Amino acid sequence: MLSRHRVIFILLSVASLLFITASQGVSGQEKDAKTSANSMVESSVGMKFVYISPGTFMMGSPENEEGRDQDEEALHRVTLTSGFYMQTTEVTVGQWRAFVQDTGYKTDAENKGKAYIWVDGAQQEKKGYYWEKPGFQQSDDHPVTCVSWKDISAFIGWLDAKEGKTYRLPTEAEWEYTCRAGTTTRYSWGDKADCSKANYGNGWSDECKGKNPEGTTKAGSFPPNSWGLYDMSGNVWESCGDWYGDYPTGHVTDPKGPSKGIKKVVRGGSWLIHSRYCRPAARAWNGPNNPYANLGFRLVLVP
Repeated sequence: MLSRHRVIFILLSVASLLFITASQGVSGQEKDAKTSANSMVESSVGMKFVYISPGTFMMGSPENEEGRDQDEEALHRVTLTSGFYMQTTEVTVGQWRAFVQDTGYKTDAENKGKAYIWVDGAQQEKKGYYWEKPGFQQSDDHPVTCVSWKDISAFIGWLDAKEGKTYRLPTEAEWEYTCRAGTTTRYSWGDKADCSKANYGNGWSDECKGKNPEGTTKAGSFPPNSWGLYDMSGNVWESCGDWYGDYPTGHVTDPKGPSKGIKKVVRGGSWLIHSRYCRPAARAWNGPNNPYANLGFRLVLVP
């Protein structure tokens, strides 16, 4: 007969084994990328960031995903080895205004005297439009638009110097990793498009006509994903740091895209686009000097 102490030892051993097995069964995408309420930081102009742990995920889309495009078909494993802080919303008009008031900076749209806006059922380059006048009503809490990649670089340089920290655009891999937030579904909220989950479908698409506005909404108006990030899908396209190019086919670590190119990656879809472009896997691009009224950005803070 087993002694009482022997029985207790066996029970504790079994419990420990079950805990280890359960922990090992969690996928890298679920296990490695946890955030916590204590991992939030805020910049001097009110930009909030949440810490994202390193991890591994599948980038691209599976063969059976509805709406997939050819440039996302190379489904491949990506490992991110370093954690980073991701801005919880897009950079807002008010945050951009602080930069302009401090520096007197003039955007490409202001210098050229025009930007691409939505008018008469199409995106057209029109005179007199820029970040303060994008062609729809906005407040300081809306995402800033009509800014080029060059303008964004100037904003980052100002913020770096102001705070003595390092900010940058997310890589395309970091963007998809955080948009997915541990999910493998068509959207971060599930497999079906849903006008109550993101601001899209009011322009090129009328999927959300009468439900969502024909323009941006205040940053953070829709539910966040499970990592506390708002508007990763919809509202405005978001610029990434990568040049646009073909995906690799194997397992890659900390990818940063091609070393050179002519088009910059943008992600996430926007208020005037179809729902399929709001999928985490969906890719698009923009010329670095082209300001659009449905294109903005969010930043990464390097720890």
